[in-house]
Amino acid sequence: MYSTHLTIVCTYFPLFAKQVIPMRKREKNKLIYTGMILFFIVAFWLFENFYTPDPYASPDTSNRTEYQGELLLPTSTTGDIVIHDHFTLSYNERYEQAEWVAYHLKKSHLTYDDRRRPYFIEDPKVRTKSADWRNYRGSGFDRGHLCPAGDRRFSEYAYNQTFYTSNISPQRNDFNAGVWNRLEMQVRSWCKQYGDLQVMVGGVLERGMEVIGEEDVAVPDAYFKIITRGSAEDLEVIAFLMPHKESQQALVNFVISIDEIERLTGIDFLEELPNNQEDKLESSVSSKGWKFR
Repeated sequence: MYSTHLTIVCTYFPLFAKQVIPMRKREKNKLIYTGMILFFIVAFWLFENFYTPDPYASPDTSNRTEYQGELLLPTSTTGDIVIHDHFTLSYNERYEQAEWVAYHLKKSHLTYDDRRRPYFIEDPKVRTKSADWRNYRGSGFDRGHLCPAGDRRFSEYAYNQTFYTSNISPQRNDFNAGVWNRLEMQVRSWCKQYGDLQVMVGGVLERGMEVIGEEDVAVPDAYFKIITRGSAEDLEVIAFLMPHKESQQALVNFVISIDEIERLTGIDFLEELPNNQEDKLESSVSSKGWKFR
């Protein structure tokens, strides 16, 4: 009996092994591949949800090309003013974006340097933490720059810092790439023509706006931009208010008084000027002296 069983084993085991061992190898390979796929899925999820690049800070302080103290700053309704190397902002935590961004635009800034587009990241200087860029994902809105990246191509660090989410507001693509982009190009044209400018820009933030993302980032119904040129003694200004939608209208049709923007936002834009000069400039709706393309 024993010899019979041994004969059977010796006869059939090689055949059995040829079938079973490859099967076990295939199962092992399958488990390895499944494990690798799960690993990469988890790694990608962790990267997407938790990875944040290092802040875009210049390692060389001599890289700074503007003195922020020279800016004619608006008032802040929140007190959360953040000063970066090349722009200053007032952050509004309730709406998860800046209520205004102010910056100089100089002729020397107008370069065509090719810059690699960086990540959108949280602003390390905002004490309440600026909005996570993931709020915009799948929202249908662009991450719209307030201080345009195109105005900061002269320096890698200046360019990168415009990608802090404190400088970003949700914008419809046709608006961002349309009439709003036309205004940005017009401002650069004025800088070439008239010299150094100061720009103050933001969304009109008020209750009842549409929100996106887990942090309820507000979507403004309108955006403003105020441009000044000249010294404080002979300042010239022009202000725009644009509904948040694409328009083929001429830019001059959006010119408005600073007084009206102040009424909508609760921000005082030229408070540092003498009262009589401030009142005159803020009430003006004239585009005289500003040549449109």
